[in-house]
Amino acid sequence: MSSLGTSFVQIKFDDLQFFENCGGGSFGSVYRAKWISQDKEVAVKKLLKIEKEAEILSVLSHRNIIQFYGVILEPPNYGIVTEYASLGSLYDYINSNRSEEMDMDHIMTWATDVAKGMHYLHMEAPVKVIHRDLKSRNVVIAADGVLKICDFGASRFHNHTTHMSLVGTFPWMAPEVIQSLPVSETCDTYSYGVVLWEMLTREVPFKGLEGLQVAWLVVEKNERLTIPSSCPRSFAELLHQCWEADPKKRPSFKQIISILESMSNDTNLPDQCNSFLHNKAEWRCEIEATLERLKKLERDLSFKEQELKERERRLKMWEQKLTEQSNTPLLLPLAARMSEESYFESKTEESNSAEMSCQITATSNGEGHGMNQSLQAMMLMGFGDIFSMNKAGAVLHSGMQINMQAKQNSSKTTSKRRGKKVNMALGFSDFDLSEGDDDDDDDEDEDGDEDNDVDNNSE
Repeated sequence: MSSLGTSFVQIKFDDLQFFENCGGGSFGSVYRAKWISQDKEVAVKKLLKIEKEAEILSVLSHRNIIQFYGVILEPPNYGIVTEYASLGSLYDYINSNRSEEMDMDHIMTWATDVAKGMHYLHMEAPVKVIHRDLKSRNVVIAADGVLKICDFGASRFHNHTTHMSLVGTFPWMAPEVIQSLPVSETCDTYSYGVVLWEMLTREVPFKGLEGLQVAWLVVEKNERLTIPSSCPRSFAELLHQCWEADPKKRPSFKQIISILESMSNDTNLPDQCNSFLHNKAEWRCEIEATLERLKKLERDLSFKEQELKERERRLKMWEQKLTEQSNTPLLLPLAARMSEESYFESKTEESNSAEMSCQITATSNGEGHGMNQSLQAMMLMGFGDIFSMNKAGAVLHSGMQINMQAKQNSSKTTSKRRGKKVNMALGFSDFDLSEGDDDDDDDEDEDGDEDNDVDNNSE
């Protein structure tokens, strides 16, 4: 802050008498005030800290640029002090009843004022400046009726900037500024075209549309403000040139000043322009129709966006489900069931050996460990344990098929064993428990038919 004190005129906070709030500028509020020691009416822009704006204003001096007086550097009071434009902003004038007084001479004079001020910033100032936020609110009317460009809060020295962040107000912003692309001084040319359109139509640009809606229409749909069909051709051509999508095709302010001078020499233009200005009721409907079309276009877009968002939400939901399933073992544990009717009878009085034959076919999706444990548990059981278990705790996994046969040997007598051959097929959701080779065997069992015999002969 010490460097600021040596660079700028410091104005004491107590040397200012504040009055009403005149509105908000970039990054701060603007107040009308009196500079007591100088007996001068001034505008004070209060800031949280002194930004680049003070540095820019301090090197500027032009009839169409607001005059800079000094800064306030008394924490927590910071501010920029400039001349006060008693007739308010161009925006307020255009949107008041006073604008009904405007004629071609009025428009030509003010259009030239703004163009000369911008030409000074781009080409004649000690350091070239890109304003980046040129709009009717940032153009004020001095007591003598001269237009002055103000509010340099978004401005940058040209040699310091090739790529700029998103600043400004969407209806006045060039497409490249909206997209935060590298910019040149012709981004101000685009904004100037919007200000000229405001003076000609005395309408609010893109009225009723939100800023982001305007940004989408300008960038994605290449939409521009409506130029009424009865607008004088020379003005319409100038507007089209200012709004070229390619910044290189837009005219410089030196060229714009030359175009305005040529228009002033056109003897037919005053009548055409005044007729246009006084018959606003006839062409205003064109602007309103375009606004309705743009609003509908935006609504359709919003509806499509909602559809896409809903579709995206559903896709994400299914993706999440698939992810959860991929992390969950696909072999679901199922309890093996054995028929309660499975039994055996033996006439042997003594057994000296036993043999169990088990044929297993198994498939598993990475669940071999659990399946092996189940099989080992079954292998440790005896005949009686296997054939008498009811809803056993042994857990088998999907994809496992088991065919079990039991054979008992006797050393003394011939034994006959009656039992049932068990076939189990386990699936994901259920399993099929069949007795014998097919379903017909089940029917026969239910009717009391003889069970399948398994003969165990002594060896």
